[in-house]
Amino acid sequence: MLHRRTRAVCAALTTSAALFVAGLGSSASADPAPSPAPTAAETLGADQAPPALLSALQRDLGLDRAQARERLANEAAAGATAGALRLSLGRDFAGAWVRGAESAVLTVATTDAADVPGIEAAGARAAVVRHPLAALDAAKARLDRAAGHRDTTATPVWYVDVATNSLVVEASRRGPVSALLESAAVDEGLVRVVASTQRPRPLYDLRGGDAYYIDNSSRCSIGFPVTRGTQQGFATAGHCGRAGSSTTGSNRVAQGTFQGSIFPGNDMAWVAANSSWTATPYVNGSSAQVAGSTQATVGSSVCRSGSTTGWHCGTIQQLNTSVTYPEGTISGVTRTSVCAEPGDSGGSFISGSQAQGVTSGGSGNCTSGGTTYFQPINPLLQTYGLTLRTTGGGAPGEPGEPGGTWASGTVYQPGATVTYGGGTYRCLQGHQAQPGWEPPNVPALWQRV
Repeated sequence: MLHRRTRAVCAALTTSAALFVAGLGSSASADPAPSPAPTAAETLGADQAPPALLSALQRDLGLDRAQARERLANEAAAGATAGALRLSLGRDFAGAWVRGAESAVLTVATTDAADVPGIEAAGARAAVVRHPLAALDAAKARLDRAAGHRDTTATPVWYVDVATNSLVVEASRRGPVSALLESAAVDEGLVRVVASTQRPRPLYDLRGGDAYYIDNSSRCSIGFPVTRGTQQGFATAGHCGRAGSSTTGSNRVAQGTFQGSIFPGNDMAWVAANSSWTATPYVNGSSAQVAGSTQATVGSSVCRSGSTTGWHCGTIQQLNTSVTYPEGTISGVTRTSVCAEPGDSGGSFISGSQAQGVTSGGSGNCTSGGTTYFQPINPLLQTYGLTLRTTGGGAPGEPGEPGGTWASGTVYQPGATVTYGGGTYRCLQGHQAQPGWEPPNVPALWQRV
């Protein structure tokens, strides 16, 4: 007889598995036949990837065009499946990641071996590990708090690595790691130390193509265009400027003013543009279109566009990373294998057509390779009450029709519950809601409960 929790997992995932295994959508036949539910790739616009992004994926990840398209579709499907499993596994959930040239293999980790059949029934591989994700995240949060009261230049980076089920601390020597763990009351059994001599730093103040200038001196890259009510502007990195700083565009025409900026702690800011500038759902004037802000899964491909080095791609290595720059510690950023150079700061990170974040800093360069961190876009939007400009358009902030608590423009985290049209739905993947993404329409993002 199956374990009771396994039966619950299987039942909760029946719809998700049918829709998302191998990145293909399906629907049950009926007479009359209902409209087929959109696949995850269709929901997230992964099937509409622009040529520039596909070319960068081919170059940087060694793929051909068909593989690049297949990878984006598989990653969209994996995010939906992992989101459903996270809800079903509850406290046993220990993370998820994709692997393979086409991201065809999704692994979901659990602390309970009885969950394995349910995970496999959803089309994923199962990994049974010791520590739940919640415990690793809690330990990392203690490190974040401790870092606010001590020098962490010798331990500049730490993150939860779901693939190794550990809290990783990168350090130049062991001594400072032990001191940091002791001050944060973190069990060393949760921690894996990685030797590193890297010295991450913000990326700013060099030439760029689509650059903007701060107070007629330093330069950064525009991130994602946003709106706040009728005000138009863009999201960027906090280290690029402080509230009140003025900006000019790459053409040296007056552009706007920083309205809010956080750095260190986070690396987020937004600029309100004047009436000469219009926010569009495009990245750096190319054909890359932004369709939403659904957070990608660990291992997924991600591409960056910046004013110094243009388009470059890599993979998402870890979410919720903390990194120490000379100016202080930044928490909650995402660690990637994408290269970047000074002047790329503030620029766009995008996975498929989904905005991921704005370039913060890193180490290395685009000649020898490196590591780059980005400030996730959804917390930035939520902090400043901004709405991402997307191809979907529409007015944010209106309650869902035909009634309920769901509202476009709201940033929803996994596990959040809303009502819509008389039903209750739980969020599977973090995103900012927008018209057309009402819960019944997007099973990749919402599960009825």
